[in-house]
Amino acid sequence: MNPAMFGSARTGADATRGTCIDGRDPAMPDPFLRHPFMSTAGRDACTPQTFVAAMCRVEIALAQVQENAGVLASGTTQAIAEHVVADAFDLDGLAAETADGGNVAIPFVRQAKALLPDELRTSFHGGATSQDIVDTALMLVLKPRMEHCLELLAQCRADGIALMDAHESTPMVGRTLMQQALPITFGAKVAQWLWGLAQAEQRLAATTRDGLFVQFGGPVGVHTGFAENGPDLVEALAVELGLGCPVLPWHTDRQPVLAIGDSLGAVAVGAEKIALDVALMAQTEIGEVSEPASTGAGGSSSMPHKRNPVGCARIRAAARQIHATVGLLHNAGAQPMERGLGEWHAEWAPLVDAVLLLEGSLETLQLLLEGLDVHPGAMRRNLALTGGAILAGPAITFLARYIDRDRAAALVQSAHQSAAGEHREFAEILLEQPEIHDAIDPQELRAAVDPSAHVGASRAQVARLRRAIKSL
Repeated sequence: MNPAMFGSARTGADATRGTCIDGRDPAMPDPFLRHPFMSTAGRDACTPQTFVAAMCRVEIALAQVQENAGVLASGTTQAIAEHVVADAFDLDGLAAETADGGNVAIPFVRQAKALLPDELRTSFHGGATSQDIVDTALMLVLKPRMEHCLELLAQCRADGIALMDAHESTPMVGRTLMQQALPITFGAKVAQWLWGLAQAEQRLAATTRDGLFVQFGGPVGVHTGFAENGPDLVEALAVELGLGCPVLPWHTDRQPVLAIGDSLGAVAVGAEKIALDVALMAQTEIGEVSEPASTGAGGSSSMPHKRNPVGCARIRAAARQIHATVGLLHNAGAQPMERGLGEWHAEWAPLVDAVLLLEGSLETLQLLLEGLDVHPGAMRRNLALTGGAILAGPAITFLARYIDRDRAAALVQSAHQSAAGEHREFAEILLEQPEIHDAIDPQELRAAVDPSAHVGASRAQVARLRRAIKSL
């Protein structure tokens, strides 16, 4: 997140450097060290001005529900809205005073009241505390970004299904503990990717739909000054702002924040799993896939022959930072008494960072799934790499139908060693043995040791995934 969204105090020489258009300190290397992993659209939408506009929206909505309830006189909200507009605020002033007050809402309310006529000042910010404004504004800022993450996930799902369908029957070697195991299809691998991502998407969708709560509890969380109708005002405020309504104020009950962080982390895991598999499969010695040019796949500053999986690197780097954020949110989750002492404050920047990192990660993932270059020839080559050793079990079982099992095992052992050493077809070497050639139809043998015949339920899993995705 841009640290200036919530303001930062600058004194002395620092104060004279000025800020960029988005409030960023121009001396900070964000464009080089942070921004490459974040969504550009997300960053452009999360500026100091955005947050001030969100706080204005919260305050005006609060006045509206109080007016509707008869707490404020008719016409009060319209009068406040005419004066409290985001463009009227001094952003540098807010930034300079935020550290002194502990959060940006304190100088925001001070500036807002200075914009209002005397007769409206007592009607502004009625019954609210600074955390009510900051937490609610933060939910308003996060909501469209999380909705965009869901849109990107839908695109990833569509592109992934197309990739899966195209390679439903493309055989490749399955790998366990980083070693060759038994055959699968690439379509089955993609199905696993998509289902992991889909499960995480469901969590993010539920949180975005039902878990972005309005905050309104007043100084100590019991709606001081509103007696019994405080909860009714919370419900009305939630409707007014299009946010969820909590059972109780959540000033020091940070379960809503943990739920947001956990859902972001789950999607990051799903995206990183795909990026990790792609990067491993794209290694020069394996060469089963390549990143598309659209992800920025490029060369090395010193080794021009390389085609680096930079999209995968961006996804994984973003995921690492998101996972750290989730840990931080949990670390700050237990907050004292009725107001946090530094824990609440520690949530802001990392939480917004995590959303922008995930948004950027999913933008890259969509390009990766849409344009992934798949190399079936390399997959076939790697299936043959062990000279048929991965099919030794099925080969022995098949041959034992015609010749002694122990003899079959010995012939298979010899054949796959020769196949690996001579780079020849496993079946052809087996057929050179007279006792096999004379006893077994060559085509039947070739079919029996064809990796495509030993992909298990790969195709059934693809079909099952297709049905499951349609039901979401």
